[in-house]
Amino acid sequence: MSLADLPSHTMQRAASLDALCGLLAERHARGEGTVLLAGGTDWVVEQELKPPRGDGAPLPLVVDISRMDELRGISLTRGLLRIGAATTYLEIRQNPAVIERTPLLVAMARELGALQIQARGTLGGNLATASPAADGVAALAAYDATVVVKSVRGERRIPFSSLQTGYKQGTRAPDEVIVAVEIAVPPEGSPWFWRKVGTRRAQAISKVALAGIAARSEDRAVRFGLGMASVAPVTATLLQTRALVLSRPLPAITAQDLDAAVLSDIAPLSDVRSTREYRLHAAKAVVRGFLRDLGAPV
Repeated sequence: MSLADLPSHTMQRAASLDALCGLLAERHARGEGTVLLAGGTDWVVEQELKPPRGDGAPLPLVVDISRMDELRGISLTRGLLRIGAATTYLEIRQNPAVIERTPLLVAMARELGALQIQARGTLGGNLATASPAADGVAALAAYDATVVVKSVRGERRIPFSSLQTGYKQGTRAPDEVIVAVEIAVPPEGSPWFWRKVGTRRAQAISKVALAGIAARSEDRAVRFGLGMASVAPVTATLLQTRALVLSRPLPAITAQDLDAAVLSDIAPLSDVRSTREYRLHAAKAVVRGFLRDLGAPV
């Protein structure tokens, strides 16, 4: 399989979300593969990297969902931000509600690839690919987002903490469509943090990336969310680190305890982009940076 084989795929569009769910149900029941294509910034590259096909197996049907209105758009209603799965990163970073209430998403989207990638790539695509290196998914983890999916059985909401189960594996069923993500926005002015560590700020996959959001009451954090990319088989939510920060006044958090919590939360590997040792060092450093912004003496 290579990019030259793309014309061999049968491609179509679904008339509506209900029609798409019906199509997925039918094809899944017959054991037939289906690819939902919005931006294609991950899937098209994967096709180029795959070895040549020689097994004679049928190619999956490719369904273009990039223009499906039911999967697009951004709304903010009573403190709940909803972003359609096929909304692009460029649309996210330019949306007034996102700029005002969730600036972390803007900072992340500005560094997610070149402008051409931002104009095509989508949060839904990052979620579907389930790569632990996805910057957009790390930001959703920090916000403890909810992922809305739909099938012929109806619509359901999956908390981010329950979404990923292993490397590129999760609890979404094969016949479910990612419809949107929902974020309970923090109070205006809440501290946030974004740091991408890589060979280039935007034009490279992260060695480590940290997204953070907090809300404070006096000297304590009363909301504290983290999402870290490229340090585990799944997007790391750093549960031990969260628990540490929420359990103590910020001035009582020590660098030693913070580093120990971070190390217990991650399991980085060495690969072509970085080493395990560097990722361990960078992960501790970026978490310390966020805590210093919050006033902890680390």
